[in-house]
Amino acid sequence: MAQDTDSDKKDLETITLAGGCFWCVEAVYQRLDGVESAVNGYMGGHTKKPSYKEVCTGKTGHAEVIQIKFDPAVTDLAALIDFFWEAHDPTTLNRQGADVGTQYRSAIYYENESQKEIAEASKAKAASKFSDPIVTEITEASTFYPAEDYHQEYYELNKSYPYCRAVITPKLKKLGLE
Repeated sequence: MAQDTDSDKKDLETITLAGGCFWCVEAVYQRLDGVESAVNGYMGGHTKKPSYKEVCTGKTGHAEVIQIKFDPAVTDLAALIDFFWEAHDPTTLNRQGADVGTQYRSAIYYENESQKEIAEASKAKAASKFSDPIVTEITEASTFYPAEDYHQEYYELNKSYPYCRAVITPKLKKLGLE
C-alpha cells in the first residue's frame, strides 16, 4: 500500500491563465509560493487534442495556457490573479511582445463562480493601473490539453536559449523572481 505524501493531502485549487507565450507564464508561476504545479497546454478552442504546430496556426481557437494547481492555505486565488496583471500586458489584444495571434490572447479560465467573481473583481481593480483598457477575457474553463513534453519546464531546461535570455529572464528580473 502506497503512503500518502503531503501533497496528496493538500486541497489544491486549479486556475488556468493565458498571458502570451506559455513558456513565459510557466516560468513566472513556478516561482510563486503556494504553486504546486504549472503545466503548459491549450484551452479555449474547438480542436480536440491540438498539437503545438496546429495551435500556432491560430486556426484551432485555442490559447497557449498554463494550468496552475495551488495550495489556497499558502496563497489565495486573488493574489495569483493580481500578479497576473503584472506578469504580462493585458491591454494588447491577441498579442504579447512579438508573439501575435489569438493563441497569445490574455485570458482567465475559471473553474467555478467564486473564481469568476474573484477574477472580475481583480480585473476591475487592476484597470486603474493601465492607460489602455484591459482586454483579458474571463471565461469558464473548458477541456485542458497538456502541451507536448518538450514544452514543459521549458525555461528551466533551456535558460541559455536566445528566446529565454531575451524575453523570459528579463521578465523574471523585472518581477523580482530571478
